[in-house]
Amino acid sequence: MATVTTWADARLSPHQPPRPAPQAGRQANDEYRGLRYSMDRVLKELENLRQFAKEAAKEAARDAARETGRESPRDLSRESSRNSQKNSQDHDNDECVHDLRVSIRRCRSVAAVMEEVDPHPAWPEMRQAARKLFRGLGGLRDAQVMENWVAKLAPADDPIAAQLLAGFAARESQLLQDALRAARKFNEKDWQCLERVLRQRSRLVPPGSLAAECLVLERFEAAKEFHARALRTETSKPWHTLRIYMKRFRYTVENFLPEHLVQWQENLKRVQDLLGDVHDLDVLSETAKSATPKNSSIEEFEASRRVWRERLARERSERITTYRQLMLGSTSLWNTWRRALPHGEALQAAALARLRATARASDARQHRTMRTARIAKSLFRVLSRALRRGKADAVFADPRAHQLLFVAAILQNVRNGHARKSPQPKSSQKAAFKFLRRLPIPPGFTSGEWAIVLAAVRYHRGAEPQEKNSVFSKLSAEQQNTVRALAGVLRLARAVRKSGVNTSSHFRAERTPEAIVLRIPGLIDSVESAARLAAAKHLLEVYLAQPIILRPIPVSNSTQIPISLAPAEASHLAAASD
Repeated sequence: MATVTTWADARLSPHQPPRPAPQAGRQANDEYRGLRYSMDRVLKELENLRQFAKEAAKEAARDAARETGRESPRDLSRESSRNSQKNSQDHDNDECVHDLRVSIRRCRSVAAVMEEVDPHPAWPEMRQAARKLFRGLGGLRDAQVMENWVAKLAPADDPIAAQLLAGFAARESQLLQDALRAARKFNEKDWQCLERVLRQRSRLVPPGSLAAECLVLERFEAAKEFHARALRTETSKPWHTLRIYMKRFRYTVENFLPEHLVQWQENLKRVQDLLGDVHDLDVLSETAKSATPKNSSIEEFEASRRVWRERLARERSERITTYRQLMLGSTSLWNTWRRALPHGEALQAAALARLRATARASDARQHRTMRTARIAKSLFRVLSRALRRGKADAVFADPRAHQLLFVAAILQNVRNGHARKSPQPKSSQKAAFKFLRRLPIPPGFTSGEWAIVLAAVRYHRGAEPQEKNSVFSKLSAEQQNTVRALAGVLRLARAVRKSGVNTSSHFRAERTPEAIVLRIPGLIDSVESAARLAAAKHLLEVYLAQPIILRPIPVSNSTQIPISLAPAEASHLAAASD
């Protein structure tokens, strides 16, 4: 049986999802809609909206000419044809606004996901660029949706329906102008420039990869959390929030897991439609409450309001009941979706791939960071073998601590989007800590484990952790010991790398009653290295309550340039380690 290698191993065996059948694979390629498609679609739908506005302006001009009697007999003969096309144009208008908003929402949802992986400033710029346009279309789209619902649910000669439809018709022209104003302000050239940049940045998380599965799982868990909250109440706000998170989950699946979308698309759309109907009915209920009796008696108006209240409550209840049938029980869609996402050891590999994508995106010296990470793993491994008894077993005998060390090692130099273009700040460990603290806890981590990783990143260099530090003082005594051990290993690994070590193999450790002796191949024996190592190993010595002595192992490599040392320098390294 094939096994998945754990995080702490030198080489990971990537978890590969089952290969789809050939037909399913072709269908996945046909249905796949990535970021580039969605951003191009925004421009196409924007042009459709402008084209519709031109046609609407021409229609308004013809109506004005007809009212003033300036229309020719030939134009009058076409009036019936134009009237027959009006309903089709209204439908096209509804679809145009809806499709544009959906395309924008897809882009903004992908950007929100990628911001948690890639701190490049183009992602928030893209979301901000589309925000005003999205909001400018919101009023018109809401009016269209409410008008359709009233036409669908209203009984004949209903006074409330007549009042609502009149209000929608009166506002439609102004809402359309607001939407067109937002469309004119939208900068298409900037959008195209962002598309070229983000097309490259999106390759950090290839569709169908382990990192993509982890990101989808994060959205899945968030949506399921709000699902549990919504089921505990009938009020509108939790259900509206659930609708938002289900949309984010759906668009994340569309962009990152196209093969899963083949199987899930129908049910995802059905669930989203149910939750969308619940939200629309809640909004319509509030809108109907604002209606006042004008051209009808109070008794007739109150009877109409009672009919509306009962009809809306019944429609809403039917949809929530259908949602519960789909999403509860052992055969629920939640369970179906979860079984297709990583779990167990595959979840650990997916979480690591997601964090590695963050490191690739935000670490300007990733090659150097990975070399430090490999050295840290080797140091931890040989120390765990040498430390068989005593306090050190609490951390160095724990395989999970080994995994947390590697995660902290690959994330030690992450930065925000602007830091890659400027010199690294003096407190780079603080910058990394602040960036990682804003991220959601990755799947497979508990809050306590993630707090240990963040603290290890925070104290892997600079001042050693003290009880008075705000970050360190919030941890329990057991967590503080773990942070001392992991941060101590990271500090020593950085110093070892800076002392000329280019390999992470053939490390040896020996425990004696007086000290722990580490033998490292390729370690430069010089005054500078001795001083650096003496400072770096102090935190680990405090944790172990035992001195650490580092000894170089000669490397038999013909390509290595020999370093000649003066006789007085030969004993510096050992002396500094005592």
